[in-house]
Amino acid sequence: MPVDIPAPVAALREVAFWRERRRDETRRVEAYRKAADALAALDADDLVVLHENNAWQSVPGVGPSTAAVIREAMDGRVPPTLAELREWGQTPLAESELRSRLRGDLHTHTLWSDGGSPLEEMVTVAARLGREYIAITDHSPRLRVANGLSAERLQEQWREIERVQADHGDIRVLRGIEVDILDDGSLDQRDDLLGSLDIVVASVHSKLQMDADYMTRRMVAAIANPHTTVLGHCTGRKVEGGKVRGQSSFDAEVVFAACAQFGVAVEINARPERNDPPDDLLALAHELDCVFSIDTDAHAPGQLDFADLGAARAEAAGIDPDRIITTWPVERLLEFSRRRRAA
Repeated sequence: MPVDIPAPVAALREVAFWRERRRDETRRVEAYRKAADALAALDADDLVVLHENNAWQSVPGVGPSTAAVIREAMDGRVPPTLAELREWGQTPLAESELRSRLRGDLHTHTLWSDGGSPLEEMVTVAARLGREYIAITDHSPRLRVANGLSAERLQEQWREIERVQADHGDIRVLRGIEVDILDDGSLDQRDDLLGSLDIVVASVHSKLQMDADYMTRRMVAAIANPHTTVLGHCTGRKVEGGKVRGQSSFDAEVVFAACAQFGVAVEINARPERNDPPDDLLALAHELDCVFSIDTDAHAPGQLDFADLGAARAEAAGIDPDRIITTWPVERLLEFSRRRRAA
């Protein structure tokens, strides 16, 4: 089982969680995670000596704000910063009865690609939030800007998943990938490795503004691939933040009909800056009898709570919870995923 986490380390990580959930500036959040990592590398005696000498800022990565949290936690008190964040966190990001029915998350990232936290920390927080399963879906090799996983690194990650799973019997850790849909609709990873995964989220990340007819054929080819479980953030849009961009053009009726025909879930990407698919396309996918996957696309532990936002959108669209695969028990989910490969 996981070892006990020293109080100041836990406090720093919890501050980071709430600030990620609140979507604070990344640099400020990272300061708390870096301080937590620095303290986690010390032994208990070191912590006592540093506290007795009020020397926390002598530790690389610890500044005035993080030192204040550490001092309070070492004295057995809840740091005021953390108390304030906990009070703020009592309010859901969005109200939804559906949220309580979500069992898992099929789209998450870790330090293996462009996420900000270790795999084990993502799993630990997901379990704490009540998830029954989480798929680790780091990027595929072509997405070099996101440190996509080569075939060798993907298999190395599987070994870490096995180690983490052995210590976390309260949650199922699924082997997954967010695989790039290449220009011709093929998937950016070896076929044999895709066949060894539990979950494959297929997403377009390049040439987002290509001709609509070509984009439609590209997406349908990926949907027809028997390894694909989920069509990720289908329009690729960004609606806020520093990188706002419009949505891709494609024949949505053809694409969603293909999802319904081949049994591929349409992702309701819960990231606030994506909010993908937009309402009109979500309604169309619903009308065409698609199934859905509410996913956070979390790149940090605090973003795992974005599920609230996706659940609220699905509920507003009138989607039957049984058509949302992330409300299913894990064995039903895996049967759904494996069924296509066996066909």
